[in-house]
Amino acid sequence: MMAWGATLLEPGRTRFSLWAPNAGTVELVLDGGRTVPLGQTANGWFMAEAPVGAGARYRFRVNNDRAVPDPAARMQSDGVHGWSVVMDPSTYKWRSLNWRGRKWEEAVIQEVHPGLLGGFSGIADRLPALADLGVTAIELMPVAAFSGTRNWGYDGVLLYAPAESYGTPDELKALVDKAHELGLMVFLDVVYNHFGPDGNYLGVYARDFFDPSVHTPWGAAVAVDQKPVERFFIDNALMWLDEYRFDGLRFDAVQAIANNDFLDRMAGEIREKLGSDRYIHLILENENNDPDRLSAGRYDAQWNDDFHSALHVLLTGETSSYYGDFAARPTEMLARCLAEGFAFQGEVSQHLDGRRRGGTSAHLPAAAFVSFLQNHDQIGNRAMGERLTVLTDPARLRAATALLLLSPQIPLFFMGDEEGSQTPFLFFTDFHDELADAVRRGRRQEFAKFPSYANEEARKRIPDPNAADTYEQSRPRPGPDGEKWKVLYKELLRLRHKEIVPRLQGARGIEAEVLAKGAAIARWRMADNSVLVIAFNLGETPAAVPMPGDGVIYSEGETGTPGSIAVWLERI
Repeated sequence: MMAWGATLLEPGRTRFSLWAPNAGTVELVLDGGRTVPLGQTANGWFMAEAPVGAGARYRFRVNNDRAVPDPAARMQSDGVHGWSVVMDPSTYKWRSLNWRGRKWEEAVIQEVHPGLLGGFSGIADRLPALADLGVTAIELMPVAAFSGTRNWGYDGVLLYAPAESYGTPDELKALVDKAHELGLMVFLDVVYNHFGPDGNYLGVYARDFFDPSVHTPWGAAVAVDQKPVERFFIDNALMWLDEYRFDGLRFDAVQAIANNDFLDRMAGEIREKLGSDRYIHLILENENNDPDRLSAGRYDAQWNDDFHSALHVLLTGETSSYYGDFAARPTEMLARCLAEGFAFQGEVSQHLDGRRRGGTSAHLPAAAFVSFLQNHDQIGNRAMGERLTVLTDPARLRAATALLLLSPQIPLFFMGDEEGSQTPFLFFTDFHDELADAVRRGRRQEFAKFPSYANEEARKRIPDPNAADTYEQSRPRPGPDGEKWKVLYKELLRLRHKEIVPRLQGARGIEAEVLAKGAAIARWRMADNSVLVIAFNLGETPAAVPMPGDGVIYSEGETGTPGSIAVWLERI
């Protein structure tokens, strides 16, 4: 199968390939005006070689009238409508040549937005502090090139090219390199279920790239059953893992890809081609709570939205939108998450229009689930982008943080959490003209079903996604008690690495018992046959909670009071 894009064959010579089954002609247009016709080969592919090397700027001209960027450009200049750039992936000189990664059980993940932290170089400057805190991995929100200079990240259209406003490909590699020198893993969030609304030209010359019979929230699904389409995405995953040396990928909303066979083939090829010399971690986001992808062993873990949703209802009392599924029994659902992974294991979800959601997950190890109190979605999908620091009281949030960081599931927290940040994380884009108006209207209409935004005047208070100030407000800044939060995170992570991680491989839930609203006790069988016990009260009133036994790892608050938690090990 032919590879997409520009492949440097030798210094000064490059092969250009484009799958364009709906095009009559395709030309390579070089910056300066020279053109080279691409010859049509089998199955809709066009290909040509040209005497140009790294740094050459080019476009494709389709049917003699439409100039388009290379959808697989490794580098892009002057925006997603501008020039694609030939890149030599071998020019960066790696320093961390002996890095082989870390075991999945060692993962403590902070999710970061590259733009808000000053691009790739800005994140690199923060890495020593994160390593000192006890973080072992950062997860970059999507970096694929998007329209404009600022974006949440989920409107990428050139999936092989890092966004210009974040930095160059070599600066991204330097970020990964520095992380590895500090013992940190780097994961990348990739979006293979849709493209952004501005700058994607695939439909012009490759309509079969999409399947109109399968609908997603973003339109027709990507047609991954087409071999060239499958190749586009699998080669993209391999590029990030091989050329950029990322330690793993998080695959966004795979339920919208709607093809489990593709997911299995992709994971299988990644495992086969990259071998066993490195730890490579593959993580899913899947609204369907599908345990089969995890049971097969090709994917390491899945983001567990259920853990967040149950905790959010307990901490805030909010029950609108998808939180409605957790409104009646939040403590019971949190307990099930702790003991078994998913809260929804085949039950009806009202949020999903009465469809059944999920499958049995109790057989999976605790580390097959990535837990979080909040992430980019649960903050940024709020109308005003509020964090938990302004939605609940500090005592219960501290206890929830201890539950997150000391439970056997893999913890993830959002940039700024470790400093008690109270700044919002808003939804932001950089679109213009009619598209900007449509996004602004759509954002405000999205919240019309919420009582707080039922009238038009209330919706006008929702920040304009395209305003530069919306973006600037979203930069994380330490909260007024930021130092106290950093002390808490550092101590909890020290305890996690000392007491939990060495016992984590294969650890599984035993049971979790609800004691009162917001209060529960959970037990896990650890690798050394000890039993980890966590008893907590995240409710608003005192509850009868067992006193911790011997072997206490951590405790906060008087037993049973709101905001109290105790963690201990029992020897068998």
